[in-house]
Amino acid sequence: MKEVYLYQKLDDKKVRCQNCAHYCLINFGKRGICQVRENQDGVLYALNYGKVVAINIDPIEKKPLLHFLPGTKSLSFGTVACNFKCDNCQNWDISQRLREGGEIEGEEFLPERIIEIAKENNLPSISYTYNEPAIFSEYAFDVMEIARKENLKNIWVTNGFWSRELFDLISPYLNAANVDLKGFSDDFYNRYCGGKLKPVQDTLERLKRKNIWLEITTLIIPGINDSEETLKNIAEYIKNELGDETPWHVARFFGNVSWKMRRTPDTPIEILNRAQEIGKAAGLKYVYIGNV
Repeated sequence: MKEVYLYQKLDDKKVRCQNCAHYCLINFGKRGICQVRENQDGVLYALNYGKVVAINIDPIEKKPLLHFLPGTKSLSFGTVACNFKCDNCQNWDISQRLREGGEIEGEEFLPERIIEIAKENNLPSISYTYNEPAIFSEYAFDVMEIARKENLKNIWVTNGFWSRELFDLISPYLNAANVDLKGFSDDFYNRYCGGKLKPVQDTLERLKRKNIWLEITTLIIPGINDSEETLKNIAEYIKNELGDETPWHVARFFGNVSWKMRRTPDTPIEILNRAQEIGKAAGLKYVYIGNV
């Protein structure tokens, strides 16, 4: 447990979390939407600090990143919880367990130990992944500071639903990101994720302006975000606002491992092929099919 880095203290022991774009107003004794930030007597604490539930050495292509340190491996870790509640979540046992009555679990790893593991295995990078790294941003930031000093690259695999304050905090230490652009309307983000589109776009555009390497992933869900219009809008947005060299990964959805869409069929290969064609027709240089 650690005091949160980004929040405001308000009257009556209320606090305003500034960690993500929800900007939760949290009353005394309550938690934010993510379920891991708790107001204790007017002080906001991150309850998941240093509690790692998954840690592995992964090929960097699994993030997926295909144009950043290709052919290398990355130390990857994450905690529990998320600031989204995506019905289609493919990693819900980690990210959504608290919404189903789970506990804040995890093995204690000091930031220094994460660095030691990366160096012991001669890994050039650390990936903050598996769940949304904004949810463990205090822990991530402490690791990132040391990683920069040790010449290790920092990578976030993220939904991009950040606050401006979070971007300003971590961007000086961030080398690359893969951001999920899940759909292309507020209706989609509201209905299926519990969020909004604009903050994600803001993060994407800030990353580009800061020259932080960016790749984008869209999980293509049959009947949900696979229309020609949606795919064309995403592709054209990437081309026009982020640049034609920005890689777009169109990934296959699997219903049987999703959180609440288990009756939804897996994405047909022909839809993924069509998404790739749409991306290339929009002028994107790099469009990759994933999860196949």
